[in-house]
Amino acid sequence: MFKKAQISGIFGESPMRPLQAHMIKVVECTETLIPFFDAVVREDWDQVSKLQKRISGIEDEADDLKHSLRLKLPKSLFLPVPRNELLDLLTVQDMVANKAKDIAGLVTGRRMQLPDVIQDDFLKYIARAVDAARQASTTVSELDELVETGFHGSEVALVEGMINELDRIEKDTDNMQIAIRAELYGVEKDLPPVDVMFLYEIINWVGELGDRAQRVGSRLQLLLAR
Repeated sequence: MFKKAQISGIFGESPMRPLQAHMIKVVECTETLIPFFDAVVREDWDQVSKLQKRISGIEDEADDLKHSLRLKLPKSLFLPVPRNELLDLLTVQDMVANKAKDIAGLVTGRRMQLPDVIQDDFLKYIARAVDAARQASTTVSELDELVETGFHGSEVALVEGMINELDRIEKDTDNMQIAIRAELYGVEKDLPPVDVMFLYEIINWVGELGDRAQRVGSRLQLLLAR
């Protein structure tokens, strides 16, 4: 059995801190997609390449935090949240960073160009998907307070409100995705078919970015229902 001092040495003041630190890194990775796509629109491929490498590097840092938490999280210790549920939440968070890395990698590798007709709406779309990741991080930041209150009281209502806002943001990305796909459909006959195929893929992946951020909120909602 671990002593209290040993527990503190592993987690600091709270076992939630490493999870929150990982989510902060996930958001940093995702936020970098905004200047990344600004550079794509400008066709500044040197900057695109630099930002793609930055996204990849941040995702690697998030992976390091993930592996560290998995290794250090005790297996035979009473925690305020079951170990498997913490690891499930960590996995869902990690999927957000992975998708951001995938998006940047495909766009850079193919030097994908966004048709003029979708550029403005696409930049708003990626920004809204990033909003979802930020909102997910905001909800995760409340885990300490939830633990301290025993998942009861006004703190639960506060977090439920945050999760509802996350759901609303994700619905926004769904609606934006539908509109952008319609815009692309209107001009796809004038574009190389292979380019069109990958454009639809990127549009879908940005939608998945919002979906995965929303799943973080869904995992937290399961914790609230404990």
